[in-house]
Amino acid sequence: MMSGPDRNALSEVAGDALRFDVPTARFTSLRVGGPADAVATPPDRWALAALLRACARRRIPHTVLGNGFNTIVRDGGLDGVAIRLSAFRRLEERPGGFLRAEAGVTHTTLTRFCRERGLAGLEFGAGIPGTVGGWVAMNAGVPQREAKDVVREVEVLSPTGARRSHLGRRRLRFEYRALRGLAPGSVILSALLAVRPGGRDRVEAEIDRHLAKRAGSQPLDRPSCGSVFKNPRGDFAGRLIEAAGLKGARVGGAQISEVHANFIVNRGDATAADVLALIERARGEVARRSRVHLETEVRVLGREAA
Repeated sequence: MMSGPDRNALSEVAGDALRFDVPTARFTSLRVGGPADAVATPPDRWALAALLRACARRRIPHTVLGNGFNTIVRDGGLDGVAIRLSAFRRLEERPGGFLRAEAGVTHTTLTRFCRERGLAGLEFGAGIPGTVGGWVAMNAGVPQREAKDVVREVEVLSPTGARRSHLGRRRLRFEYRALRGLAPGSVILSALLAVRPGGRDRVEAEIDRHLAKRAGSQPLDRPSCGSVFKNPRGDFAGRLIEAAGLKGARVGGAQISEVHANFIVNRGDATAADVLALIERARGEVARRSRVHLETEVRVLGREAA
């Protein structure tokens, strides 16, 4: 837990952009999670850098929570400062066939921008929830195309807030649902994304195709954290979980979706412990029946409940 002096020091730096003891369930797509010691929403890069410097000086951990997709916070809450970049929403077209999108730009905004201007190349992201920062950090995508295929540069702030860098594609190490090589605690500020003229009608049709596919195959009517497990090589996590007889299985208020077995939904009163127990049940049953070890795609943060 954060000490009184630490709280005072952060308050002096962050002011109204900082709140203490905030339930992370408000800020995660699954709507579960205990209180964060503090939640900060810096209004600009200078405020963010100042916050990171204050955290570094006092050795207070920080976590970029973004819009809280692909994230589970345990019921005991989150140490230190959870940073939300919802103010970082600048999106602009750049010469040469690029978009510069700040980390807080939502995929809905990005998709609408491309639709209105007939810009092709990012249609595969239509319907993927979250923000550009999370999209890049998780190398989000579909089997045929991922963030790594369109990211040409990432603007990053160092963990202490002291240095801002522009990392070109060759310096980035994208892996399946991950971006490696950044120092722990680094904050993605923006990304340069490759696009091309595609014609508004064609771009709209491709976006609508992706949206319709997601609407027909994913549980969009209940809170979820997106895909829970990475797909093992040559197979699909959802198929393996369904083959283990777990589609619709419940622990407390958490349920393996009856629409897609690689999604866990909150039926209204789930706890993080319910979700994590269901994850371990699915992992265990798949290992027993199919001899496949499922790795989580979702990140799990925070402390256990007392």
